[in-house]
Order: sequence, then C-alpha cells, then structure tokens
Amino acid sequence: MAMNNPYAAYQQNAVTTASPGEVTLMLYNGCLKFIKLAGQAMEQKQIEVKNTNIQKAQKIITELMVTLNMDLEISKNMQVMYDYINYRLTEANVKNDLSILQEVEGLVVEFRDTWKQVIQLARAQQHAQGGQA
Repeated sequence: MAMNNPYAAYQQNAVTTASPGEVTLMLYNGCLKFIKLAGQAMEQKQIEVKNTNIQKAQKIITELMVTLNMDLEISKNMQVMYDYINYRLTEANVKNDLSILQEVEGLVVEFRDTWKQVIQLARAQQHAQGGQA
C-alpha cells in the first residue's frame, strides 16, 4: 500500500512527528496547493478536477476552523476569516471565477506567512530560554 512508496512513508512520518504549529503550516501549504490546482483546472476547463480541488481546500479550511481555541479573541477573528474563505471558495466553484480563487489564495498566503513568522519567533524564544538555563 502507501508504505511501499518511500515518499508516502516520508510524508506520513513528517506529519506524525510535526509539532502542532508545523501541522498548521502544512495545512496552509496544502490548501494553497489545492487552490493552485483548482485554478489550473479552471483555466483548462476541467470542471471535475476544479471542483475536487476546491473541495479539498475547503476541507482544510474547515479543519483549521475546528482546531481554533475559541477562548482566544484572535480565534474568533480567524473563524470569521475562515468562514469568508469557505464562502468565497464556494463562489469561485459555482461561478467558475479565477479572480475569486486568486483573492482567496492571497488571503491564505498571508495567513501562512504570518504563521511561519509565529513559529520562527517561538523557536527563537525557546532557544533564547534554553541558552540561559
């Protein structure tokens, strides 16, 4: 099965050994991949492929939504943004509108890049605290 494929085994291992922050980063990157594939399919008039990839992107956004800690104010703001992204992905799918996909891609890139900075700052703080011990 998948374990006969070394790349699949590597990917599985990468996910199972990743920190929660790294998993979130992987989810953002996966979402971007599916948005790009949907855009390519849209340009090539491959409706089924477009639909499948938009749905995959929406599943990732839904996963990001359910993992939010709603005790934090920022999570409430993120919930609104994720709802908006899901809505726009549906619109892009129904209207076959590449510009909507590009808008959503821009938002997800911003979230991903911000999240990447958060991870880097957290690592820097960990190393700084580790050096003082």
